[in-house]
Amino acid sequence: MSIDLKIMRPGKLAGLLNSTRLGEVTSEARVRRNVIRAGLRVGDSTRVNVLAYAAWLVASWQARYSPRTPGQGPSSYDALKAEAAARNRRLSATGREIAPIPDVVHPERRAACEKDFRRFCETYFPAAFTLAWSGDHLKVISKIEAAVLRGGQFAQAMPRGSGKTTLAEMACIWAILYAHRHFVCLIGATAERARSMLESMKTEFECNEALLEDFPASIYAIRRLERIHNRAGGTDGADAYPGPRTRP
Repeated sequence: MSIDLKIMRPGKLAGLLNSTRLGEVTSEARVRRNVIRAGLRVGDSTRVNVLAYAAWLVASWQARYSPRTPGQGPSSYDALKAEAAARNRRLSATGREIAPIPDVVHPERRAACEKDFRRFCETYFPAAFTLAWSGDHLKVISKIEAAVLRGGQFAQAMPRGSGKTTLAEMACIWAILYAHRHFVCLIGATAERARSMLESMKTEFECNEALLEDFPASIYAIRRLERIHNRAGGTDGADAYPGPRTRP
């Protein structure tokens, strides 16, 4: 099997990194998030330059963990503690204020997908659904749409690698963003699979620009948290958004 390190898919790269004696060390969602953080220096949403990606990881690690040099800052424990406390207070004060919430960029695009799950997938997740739908895919999409909009249950078996997990994740996002359902539960076969699916959904909320444009009342606040979950309890500005958040 030949491997081109300059054009590798994020999922394949995650599998390669997890193939050593260390076992699972990353996930496709984490690779995608890192690629977005690094920008076009290491690739895009479909292809990754592994060598550039490795160099970026090393540089990021060094910038975060390199020891201080003389004259670079306080050296005593008390001084470091005071500096950290002051920085945290500044970040806390800044992070709580997120108003004003941006306006919806494409209201027509958003409205067109409200009751159409297939269009929602094609519009907001083109990198996840790059192939044509099969007849079986369309049947599953129709069942998911009916279950989300009108309720009900169904069981569906699909071959491995046919996109069933991705469809389930996107169905949850669709139900949440349009408030089709007030409580959404996605269950994985194992705890690790459940965490992986949750991580994948978080990545879409944090990195999908189309979702940010059309669902700012939901996505903008998540972006401003920057994965610092403690900020959520004190975030100010959400009430500044005049549009509806939930279905009556």
